[in-house]
Amino acid sequence: MAALCESFTLCGLGPSGGVGLGGGLLALEPGPDPDHVLLTDRGRTATLFKVSDQKPLGCWSVKHGQIITCPVVCNFETHEYIAVQDDKVLRIWKNKDINLDKVFKATLSADVYRIHSLSNGGPVVLFKGGGIRTLDVLLEAPQQEIENIISDEVIKWSEAFTEGQQPVLIFATEKDGDFFVYVQKLKMDSLHKYKLEQQELSKPLSFTAYIKNQMITLLCLYSNDAVYKVLIPLQQNTEEEEQILSKSLLLNLSVSGSVLKGTSFVVLDKDHIAVLGSLAASGEESKECLTIWNTKFQTLQISKELPLGTSGQLWCYEEKFFFTHGKVLTVIMYKCETSSLAAAVGKLKDSQTPDVSSFVNWNTLGDEELVVSFQSQQSVALKSESKMTLRSKRNAVAKVQPDTVSVGQLLLNLKDAPTTVFEDELRQLMSKAQMPDFQATIGCVITALINRCKTNPKYYPRSFLLQIVQTRDLSYSLCPDLMAVALEKKDVHLLQICLQRFPDIPEEITYACLKVFLSISEAYLQRVDVNLESVICYIDIEFNNKEVKTEIVENGFNAEREQDIWDTKVTKETHLTADGEFCPVGPQKAALLNAVLHSAYSETFLLPHLKNLPAQQAVLFLRYLYYLYVKCSEKINTTLPGIRSPTINQIMDWMCLLLDAHFTVMVMLPEAKQLLSNLHKFVRAQVRFYSELNKIEGSLRELQRLNHQKDPHTYSIEVLELI
Repeated sequence: MAALCESFTLCGLGPSGGVGLGGGLLALEPGPDPDHVLLTDRGRTATLFKVSDQKPLGCWSVKHGQIITCPVVCNFETHEYIAVQDDKVLRIWKNKDINLDKVFKATLSADVYRIHSLSNGGPVVLFKGGGIRTLDVLLEAPQQEIENIISDEVIKWSEAFTEGQQPVLIFATEKDGDFFVYVQKLKMDSLHKYKLEQQELSKPLSFTAYIKNQMITLLCLYSNDAVYKVLIPLQQNTEEEEQILSKSLLLNLSVSGSVLKGTSFVVLDKDHIAVLGSLAASGEESKECLTIWNTKFQTLQISKELPLGTSGQLWCYEEKFFFTHGKVLTVIMYKCETSSLAAAVGKLKDSQTPDVSSFVNWNTLGDEELVVSFQSQQSVALKSESKMTLRSKRNAVAKVQPDTVSVGQLLLNLKDAPTTVFEDELRQLMSKAQMPDFQATIGCVITALINRCKTNPKYYPRSFLLQIVQTRDLSYSLCPDLMAVALEKKDVHLLQICLQRFPDIPEEITYACLKVFLSISEAYLQRVDVNLESVICYIDIEFNNKEVKTEIVENGFNAEREQDIWDTKVTKETHLTADGEFCPVGPQKAALLNAVLHSAYSETFLLPHLKNLPAQQAVLFLRYLYYLYVKCSEKINTTLPGIRSPTINQIMDWMCLLLDAHFTVMVMLPEAKQLLSNLHKFVRAQVRFYSELNKIEGSLRELQRLNHQKDPHTYSIEVLELI
């Protein structure tokens, strides 16, 4: 039995996709972690994604005018990434590298077709002429001559395996309508060439293969809407130069008069394959769809229509399908179970109907979809409905029994309930700690609250949301609309808690929080609840409350009469000194900014947003960072006291980011001139100080060595001259 489960969008592919995939997707390869994938676009960019968080972890590009010509792969032994630029230039880098111009580079003597990375055999390089080298051998002499094996043939497909600790590479070529298969065992340096048996009026469109018990099983998707199987033994005793490979029919891609015009396919297990293509019945318009077929019983198990169209490419890793759908890269999870006749014909009863799906993209769920997402993939009906009690308006909503009705149905029943009943039922639902898939349930509860906020602008359960975020281990991907609503409501306390607790906040949201925190007035912040744990130990709150007062003047009105909470007016700050002695912001704003400093980010994706920060806010933020930098430098261990206080590395990284984004503007701003000068002087003094320390480092180490050698009980006076 096979089933398609939940789907979600990994990233956009258009110019606004945000991950550099505007040219379309060239390939998708596994990353260094089972939850990571490497995306290579048809241009000059490679991006590493964390699938479960739908978050990019890194992005690397070659220069304009250069192009990445084959899929970027990960070396699983060294955790390095390998790319081929302009067919012959090899580039190798690690996660910490940013600029590909500064990473390892080697120019090869022949054009590369593809690099295959094996988990326990290292990368294998296949050249367009059919020559094969392991990466280690190739790097010993990058300009070594590469033999041309296939002459006028063109490589159409290749794959690599490990069999008995031995790397095996198989690739298919085409010449004048004939197709050939090559099998190379690298350690034994043995190459076998085969010719595929011809099929009248049809040709192979796609290949895939797997290896088991010294036997390669090659599957070929032909243009006559059929999949054929070819068996190739690894042990070959014959010296015959070219053998003919016979094929057998594995599967006809037709069902009930409809024919699937497949474009690509993958093997799921010994009895199931997935095919991406266009399904059409006679006289009807074809529809692109993803299908799973049972090859044992020749049946179509499940089909999903893809109305926005695909590129025809299909990848499969860790029980997930990856394919383009419209202008996005879509991920669909699937499950396959042992084949049986009952499952193949759809008669197998699903004994376990999960109440909550293991993964739900909460951002796309509507009210009705909440129900669907919590039902099994076989659309098993709910067991029963609970009885309704009509005592009063408060009890007008059905009291559903959690054991018999799904969470989605419960939330749908509560859609129009009074606020008190609505929140009470949700609290009762969350109290069932033993419920399976508890995190997904919490995500759905937050989604229900957010949906009510959207339909009723006056409704905002601030305390309820705070309670959930503070007491549950959540993530941004589980409730992506939560921070958007908090930004809309200017709920700085909730935003602060989310920044502190969510590990996967997108850079766009981090920037939005920073902009709100810098824009909001000190007077307003003094009236709201903010966690001051990160600042209470290094900012004198009582003293600073006197120092950070600002006078806001506009058309004769003072700050006390002004109702607007935003600092869009001319502000005269009287609390700053030239050397940054006092904190340029109040303790509440400092605590909020500290939460931003602690959030995880990728410089590549944050910098474009940071460039949009208004100049006055950028200067204020830099002043605060400079203040923190000076404070850290006062301590011997360069560490600020307190809970969740920023580290010196976080402060320096944000300083560099801010200066990279706004340096030209700051140089031209009169109010930033003194700040930049002070920062320059302070950094220069720090460099000189550490330079002097480096000069006596050797002498101090020698002194430490001498002290260790002497008897600690012997008294002596020594004079050491440091030169």
